Amino acid sequence: MILWIFVGFSTFAQSQKDPKAKAILDGVSQKYQSLKGLQASFEYTYENEIDGSSQTNSGEVTIKGNSYLLKLDNQEIYNNGNTVWTYIESNGFKEVTINNVNTQEDELTPSSVYNMYKKGFNYQLLGEKNENGKTIQVVELTAEKANAPFKRVKLMVDKAQKDLIGWEIFDDQGTVFRYKFKDVDTNIDLKDDFFTFNASNYGKVEVIDLR
Repeated sequence: MILWIFVGFSTFAQSQKDPKAKAILDGVSQKYQSLKGLQASFEYTYENEIDGSSQTNSGEVTIKGNSYLLKLDNQEIYNNGNTVWTYIESNGFKEVTINNVNTQEDELTPSSVYNMYKKGFNYQLLGEKNENGKTIQVVELTAEKANAPFKRVKLMVDKAQKDLIGWEIFDDQGTVFRYKFKDVDTNIDLKDDFFTFNASNYGKVEVIDLR
């Protein structure tokens, strides 16, 4: 199961709904909703603050509405809003697992990250910082419920462009997951079938249908 989609937490923090933070998050969400599509390369880092271990990798993501295609190393995940295909290729072996999309509100996906603040979270503006000539606003989300799977998430927003450029997810085991967009294209217009896995494009693939 990929790190991006499901990460659990067990700490609890209290916060308020900061109107300045809400204005920033609303601006990002509205801009995302206005796009025909988004395609980006990104870097993601896993760090364990307890033992000092870390690992950095890169990936690519394409998003349109609730649909996305995520590419990570030897794994590709297609989600057309109804069905999700997880394709893995290793040492010449090819396998795709098919599931219905999980509609639970506590999922974090490449598309839901733009709107996750709207229900179940408090938020506050932590401040601003300069990065590569840009002013970056840092907004922290904290879960309203103690048993929520996502407890704390930091979102980094380009103040001028209202673009989400990265986020950090913290768990109670001293682990931090960091994601940062690199090259971003917001001028793409993709057909819906782009987000549907087509086995004929991959040769011989073992299919595991769990629907």
